Amino acid sequence: MIQYIVRGGKPLCGEVTIAGAKNAALGILAAAVMTDEEVTVENIPDVSDINSLLEAIRGIGAKVDRIDKNTVKICGATINSTTVNYDYITKIRASYYLIGALLGKYGAASVAMPGGCKIGSRPIDQHIKGFKKLGAKVSESDMITATASELKGNHIFLDIVSVGATINIMLAAVLANGLTIIENVAKEPHIVDVANFLNSMGANIKGAGTDVIRIMGVEKLHGSTYSCIPDQIEAGTFMCLAVATKGDITVKNIIPKHMEAISAKLVEIGAEVYEEDDSIRVISKGRPIGSTVKTRVYPGFPTDMQPQIAVVLSMADGNSIINESIWEARFKYVAELRKMGAVITVEGNTAFIEGRDLLTPAAMAVPDLRAGAALTIAALAAEGISTLTDIEYIERGYEDFDGKLRALGASIKKVDSEDDKEITKFKMQVV
Repeated sequence: MIQYIVRGGKPLCGEVTIAGAKNAALGILAAAVMTDEEVTVENIPDVSDINSLLEAIRGIGAKVDRIDKNTVKICGATINSTTVNYDYITKIRASYYLIGALLGKYGAASVAMPGGCKIGSRPIDQHIKGFKKLGAKVSESDMITATASELKGNHIFLDIVSVGATINIMLAAVLANGLTIIENVAKEPHIVDVANFLNSMGANIKGAGTDVIRIMGVEKLHGSTYSCIPDQIEAGTFMCLAVATKGDITVKNIIPKHMEAISAKLVEIGAEVYEEDDSIRVISKGRPIGSTVKTRVYPGFPTDMQPQIAVVLSMADGNSIINESIWEARFKYVAELRKMGAVITVEGNTAFIEGRDLLTPAAMAVPDLRAGAALTIAALAAEGISTLTDIEYIERGYEDFDGKLRALGASIKKVDSEDDKEITKFKMQVV
């Protein structure tokens, strides 16, 4: 078992370059199989979720060439199966994008039930509703199977705002016959990025980023070269890290517009935030101020940033309240954070935080992706040595996380939990 050993209590300073957006890249890579021509996707993050999806795409016969860790060429002309059922694909949530992609291209798809972090009930009923509206027959068991002799455009109103359903229906609809109108859609930056990528392949999508998306189906898609947007959540994680460790971090290769909700909250709690064309600098001005946070769909405060801001607020001067309006099981990290002396009470979907001046080091287990990043921030803020197990969750969504942290001055090492000599050596180091 691989774990992080962290020696915290040191302000982190410097520059960090943000990778491509995982959530955009997953939709884009699934969409890449929808043409028989070669597609090049640049600025993809080198994380395990991406690697699992690429293996699944290779497994159905597509040609996949990893040019380097952040660039891939895909050709869907050699696809020989519309069934995706591999152990590794059941571990990620975005496996379901292959349903929309294969259904749109071939009129058939059978994909293993999606996995991912257990942060609450994550039904795919809105995906299925959309596929059925387009004329597909859908059945569910261990696999989700969708078939259609012909997909036809239709008017689809989502009962809830869903990022996954918005992307999946968009994938299926681009090759459907006629006009599809999707209302009450998600507006996140990665929705726009997937739409822009599909349009670069010859799709006709309008309205991505607004409440209504209109798609006029086309006969076929063609090849393209496309670069993914930077990762909003990775950027926000490092912004919170600066405040938690009383540091000064410049986050580079980002789109500041995407960061507005996070930037505004950090300013509200007392940090200094300076925006440039493609970077943001966050400077801690001492202990943050307690605040109230409510997660919302974009452009509101992201649910994927909720654990990170909770760590910051656990060290605030004053009390804070966090209301989680997206996922009902997103507070699993609280039990681990309490080991570090955090005073947090959870009632339903609301966390009440009593700010403490300092956190104390602890041995913690990572419950999910974003919680893992948050607990790492907490360990870096606490003076002393902490350990984090189950860090494979973190590696699902953060490229070279420990390497980027070390470049900012962090004392963190990834070691085998059975390697007592290496662990002892790290603990004895003078930093």
